[in-house]
Amino acid sequence: MDFRVGDAVMHWTYGLGEIIGLEERALSGQKTLYYAVKVRDLTIWVPADGDVEHRLRPPTPPAQFEPLFAILAGPGEPLPTDRQERKLLLVEKLRDGRAESLCHVIRDLWAYQQEKSLNDNDQNLMKRSRDALLGEWGFALSVPPMQAESELRRLLTSGVAGD
Repeated sequence: MDFRVGDAVMHWTYGLGEIIGLEERALSGQKTLYYAVKVRDLTIWVPADGDVEHRLRPPTPPAQFEPLFAILAGPGEPLPTDRQERKLLLVEKLRDGRAESLCHVIRDLWAYQQEKSLNDNDQNLMKRSRDALLGEWGFALSVPPMQAESELRRLLTSGVAGD
């Protein structure tokens, strides 16, 4: 996947960012080409290798957001009560970096917290996933963050009410 300076991208961990440079860097004596990605106040160096599609992707196009809303409004899938099992399951779901995966994790954690308290890891994963989704949502649909946040809450609440 070839990105250019100025392209908006979704980093699989940090969310929405912008390619601000492409630079060859030496690490352990080996030169590798890296994308410099600006995410909020952080610059991340992402190898421009054959695995880049597992780390960066273009933001979801506006027309593809409707199915995401259906995921968010749907009933949550049960999560393991064991915190380690839950963490492994959720991290594995997020590994592909897709917007659909963010939505599944957010929805499932939202439903889980209706019954049980979220531990620190759950809360951090929820925050990171929500921030990434809301950043992509605002970018793709050109809506202010508060509007995206309000709509997300409405969708999640409708899913819990529909159980």
